[in-house]
Amino acid sequence: MAEPTPDHQRRVDRYLVDLLVGDDPALEQGLADAAAAGLPAIEVTPLAGKLLHLIARMTGARRVLEIGTLGGYSTTWLARGIPADGRVVTLELEQRHADVARANLERAGVGDQVEIRLGPAAESLARMAERGEEPFDLVFIDADKESGATYLDWAARLGHPGTVVVVDNVVRAGEVADATSTDPMVRGSRRALDLLGSDPRFEATALQTIGAKGWDGLAVAIVA
Repeated sequence: MAEPTPDHQRRVDRYLVDLLVGDDPALEQGLADAAAAGLPAIEVTPLAGKLLHLIARMTGARRVLEIGTLGGYSTTWLARGIPADGRVVTLELEQRHADVARANLERAGVGDQVEIRLGPAAESLARMAERGEEPFDLVFIDADKESGATYLDWAARLGHPGTVVVVDNVVRAGEVADATSTDPMVRGSRRALDLLGSDPRFEATALQTIGAKGWDGLAVAIVA
């Protein structure tokens, strides 16, 4: 069988989205508004968003931590997967991104369940630990790849035994296997994966993915 071309990958993604996700005017308008505001088109795909939603439901998560809000697309999927009295705390560096995300979350009907915290994520995470905030049941990491290991360390500290952690974009078009890479994002992904493979606080695996956004993958872990 021939290797799938980018067009073929997009067609398969479209088929799966149509079959398993369907249309969602609020989410689709959110993507359009994010693009109009000049936000980078790096949000998760609809299929990945639905996966996050299902993980939240399967784990019975009530408190979710998201590192990297962007336009609130994945945030909406996560918020829709928790109970009405649940909470998503999402961390975003850029005010402009947070403003777009807030409008999108309100349109999607989940604004009351989501708290956006603005500023460098590492600083926000440290403040959470200092305040002794209630542990999180699910953590989704989708921010700067250079800091992935730092975010994983905080995920373990701010979680509890059984907390599920999902890390996006770990394969980097296959470059993650290149120990000589000088790409900061590849090196950051390697550090994150090294931590997952060596730190006794985690039990983890990773999956390669191929689709509308090319060749990448994600890591999934449980806090021990």
